Amino acid sequence: MQDFDYVIIGGGCAGLSLAYSLEVNHKLRGKSLAIIEPREKYERDKSWSFWKTFEHGFDDCVKKSWTQFEIKTEKGTKSHSSSRYPYQCIDSGLFYEKILNTLKKNTNISFFKHKKDIGKNSSIIFNSVSDKQENNGDLWQHFQGYEIEVERDIFDDKILTLMDFNCDQKDSVHFFYLLPFSPKTALIETTWISRMDDARELNYSDQIHDYIKDVLKIGEYKINYSEIGKIPMFNTKNIKGDNIIQIGTAGGMTRLSTGYTFTNIQKQSSYIQKNIQSMNKLNNFSIRKKYQHLDNIFLSVLSNNSSKMIEVFYRMFGCKTDTIIKFLSEESTFSEDLAVIRSMPKKIFLSALVGK
Repeated sequence: MQDFDYVIIGGGCAGLSLAYSLEVNHKLRGKSLAIIEPREKYERDKSWSFWKTFEHGFDDCVKKSWTQFEIKTEKGTKSHSSSRYPYQCIDSGLFYEKILNTLKKNTNISFFKHKKDIGKNSSIIFNSVSDKQENNGDLWQHFQGYEIEVERDIFDDKILTLMDFNCDQKDSVHFFYLLPFSPKTALIETTWISRMDDARELNYSDQIHDYIKDVLKIGEYKINYSEIGKIPMFNTKNIKGDNIIQIGTAGGMTRLSTGYTFTNIQKQSSYIQKNIQSMNKLNNFSIRKKYQHLDNIFLSVLSNNSSKMIEVFYRMFGCKTDTIIKFLSEESTFSEDLAVIRSMPKKIFLSALVGK
């Protein structure tokens, strides 16, 4: 049974991003890499969206960029525009194709279906797979989306709807997310932040169809693509070991308050490839402590005040555009943090802070 210098468990976004970063930065010369991934084939299965606050290296995989975004509530609409930090949507199919075409040129990189197929006693292991989580009352961001196509120009593809809260909340937090790729095509997602203990929330398909019919006033459309997923809003349990380094969501790269992960994965991959020769002596790459602390406060507020969260988001998006983007992308200064904090409803956040 062959041993490898490096083993990546999980060939999803985090695993492939790390393999790609190691390969294109020539860190695999004279080294062998095994990637453990059970899927039979790679095809478009996800959309990763974020504000571009640094050069991530995957502009050729971007399906669409927007400089304008909005959130909608019963109180009204908050509209924003930023040419400095465009909002981008990565097509996972293009992402997989780009990376796999690069990796297959290196004969020292091998894919396996199961961990038992390789020896790894002397390997440095990068794990991107979290242990399965049962529903034990933790918060999740869970969603389903349809990319639809219509026959006439309906969508304004210059502006995306980040959150539309004009929908049934069911004692949780519920919004719709609309990414218009062209005047005739858009990705429409129903998104919940909840403990997933109400079966009515999981009837995603009916929710999307009703939103398309009742809110967007679209009668006829074709579904070109569907995606579904859930993002933990808590730290996951993972495989442990002296030679195991956690990456991706398993390595804490998901921002718990937002679910944003893609850009943190790219930052972590860059950090690892630059320090691959001395990984066992370095601290693991992590989201900065101040954001972890702020996220814990936010999640405490969310857990105890779901009915007030629309007001929280509405106030947050009353801040300056670049302040919001940098805060949500972990690039904000202390003064920008203060601006966001000051916009929040004082009583419930002070209660959460005292509780900590």
